[in-house]
Amino acid sequence: MGRLEGKVAIITGANSGIGKATAERFALEGADLVLAARRLDKLKEVEAYAVAQGVRALSVATDVSQPEDCRRLVEAAVAAFDRIDILVNNAGIDDKNKSITNCDLELWEKVISTDQNSVYFMMKEVLPHMERADQGSIVNISSIGATRSNAGISYTAAKMAVIGMTKNVAIQYAGTGIRCNAVCPGPTETPIFSPENAAAFDKEFARACARHFDGSVPRTQPEDQANAILFFASDESKAVNGETLVVDYGGTI
Repeated sequence: MGRLEGKVAIITGANSGIGKATAERFALEGADLVLAARRLDKLKEVEAYAVAQGVRALSVATDVSQPEDCRRLVEAAVAAFDRIDILVNNAGIDDKNKSITNCDLELWEKVISTDQNSVYFMMKEVLPHMERADQGSIVNISSIGATRSNAGISYTAAKMAVIGMTKNVAIQYAGTGIRCNAVCPGPTETPIFSPENAAAFDKEFARACARHFDGSVPRTQPEDQANAILFFASDESKAVNGETLVVDYGGTI
């Protein structure tokens, strides 16, 4: 406990799944939180949990695909806490495993704007504040869909871009107090993999992707991803920069 004492963290997509688990873990470790998602009601539940752990928390309704919303989120964080030590770019949507022949332009643009552009927007807004403090940790959530290219075309493209941006920012700030790393979750028990959502996946392409797994490896839990994110966010990883950590029980080895 106390690994994030005195730090302020922005977590996007903090209302469910990996984001919620990360927020709860960060609160237990002493971080003050700025929680972002589109649905404010669910965010308030996470906020209440954080406050009950003795930390401060602020919920901000945010559509991270919109640069103006990202700017307002960062401004709200600075106004409330006067600093930003950690940014977790977790918000994202799936693309129903749509192959390139089944992915229309509307879906492509929606996934790219939410899963890729939002990471650019948020880092661009947060980094000037980290530069002034000469310290900070950014943790971007990518996917094994990036490392293995076995997700839908738009999701794969966006999550590969997240890894590229992570390394690019890490190069820029190497040797300073600012770090940027990525976590690549494997299949995790979140709403994306609920039976209802999975039923809408592109079945033909999903079968092709399934050949990369034999079913012997369990799905991870949101808490497993939160633990990896915590490592990158904490000073325990102060010598780690520009790295990508796959958390999937070894399923993609």
